[in-house]
Amino acid sequence: MERVKAEMADAGTIRRAIRAGAITGTTAGLAPGYVQGNIVILPAAEAEAFAEYCRLNRRSCPLLATSRPGDPGLPMLGEDIDMRHDLPGYRVFRDGMPGEEVSDIAALWRDDLVTFVIGCSFTFEAALTAAGIPLRHLAQGRNVAMFRTDRSTVPVGPFSGPLVVSMRPLTPTDADRAARITAGFPDMHGAPVHRGDPAALGIADLLRPDYGEAVAIEPGEVPVFWACGVTSQVAAEAARLPFFIAHAPGKMLITDLCHVAAREPEMMS
Repeated sequence: MERVKAEMADAGTIRRAIRAGAITGTTAGLAPGYVQGNIVILPAAEAEAFAEYCRLNRRSCPLLATSRPGDPGLPMLGEDIDMRHDLPGYRVFRDGMPGEEVSDIAALWRDDLVTFVIGCSFTFEAALTAAGIPLRHLAQGRNVAMFRTDRSTVPVGPFSGPLVVSMRPLTPTDADRAARITAGFPDMHGAPVHRGDPAALGIADLLRPDYGEAVAIEPGEVPVFWACGVTSQVAAEAARLPFFIAHAPGKMLITDLCHVAAREPEMMS
């Protein structure tokens, strides 16, 4: 499916194209108006602790849905969703280490696996672009830049690790507007956690993201950082689970849930 056509399609059409192998890249910018989610799939024995980790770290890990053990469906997010096939890319982890990246996990599926869907900032990007706020990674057809920070999350059982953030360069005026708009999306990380000097988050080089792809900061712009759902993946890595599966960077689940674009609050005179 051509990228331009995919950007205009609805969620179900996108998922069918993914299953057919017609979409293999990032889901950023696809199906505007539909909720996208980060994915962590892990054994049921670890599910309770992981759910509590998400609860205590809601800014970075806003939990949208949890499946029943062994059930690849998520009817609360879409009647035909099948987590074995519906992402453009999956990353398989063993003993906490990233392994192969695959486009289908049917051969890896087990009866004890539980899927966690965590809110993704790709969802609020439609509201930002609708408000006339340009997003460079979308214009360049790239995945958003993501960075590990020196801020720790609240640990639960074996799950712990740093806050991960996504970064978008904006003018100061657009940064103010973006903060007001994204505050209306608490299930998609809400308002930014920081703007300006990346060193305040322990980030040494904006041109060397830990995940995603770098974008330049142009003169007159500031980097703006949002909490990122990849935080949950990093926590699962830290737990050194014998086996778990996550979305490949930038390759999210597109659900049938529609979001209402948050309206920019009017400034008081």
